[in-house]
Amino acid sequence: MNTELKISGKSDWSQTQIAEFLTQSLIPIRLSIQDGDFPSICSVWYAFDEADGSIICVTHKRSQLAKLVAKSPRCGFEVASNQPPYRGVRGKALIELRPGAAIESLPSLIERYLGNTNAPLGKWLMSRIDDEVELRLSPVWLSAWDYGRRMEPVT
Repeated sequence: MNTELKISGKSDWSQTQIAEFLTQSLIPIRLSIQDGDFPSICSVWYAFDEADGSIICVTHKRSQLAKLVAKSPRCGFEVASNQPPYRGVRGKALIELRPGAAIESLPSLIERYLGNTNAPLGKWLMSRIDDEVELRLSPVWLSAWDYGRRMEPVT
């Protein structure tokens, strides 16, 4: 992971546990990007790159998300379960827009979330691959929470 990365002292998980969760989870990542006076939140598919600790997403090059990132390449993010017991990872990151890189990352994201690129949604996304851009998040701060023990049924 990024050597400049700071793991919160209050994090329930270690850096290794955070990496495991981000690698295994299929919950879309929620990105919070500054949009004028208010933040915007966008949920997108992601993959965790264990080699350098970055988080990879893809969006259309003319999407609102791409436009906001171009203006302000900083974000807050969260990958968290929607069902009990609640657990997840949140953080802050710098985002690099990488035109042309979606040619490699989009097919792997489609396979990660849909199983293969032959699914109707996968085919449609692949048909526009030349108009997609990769977002590479470099986390600078991470924290995890896990309410599993607190939410165990009392026996």
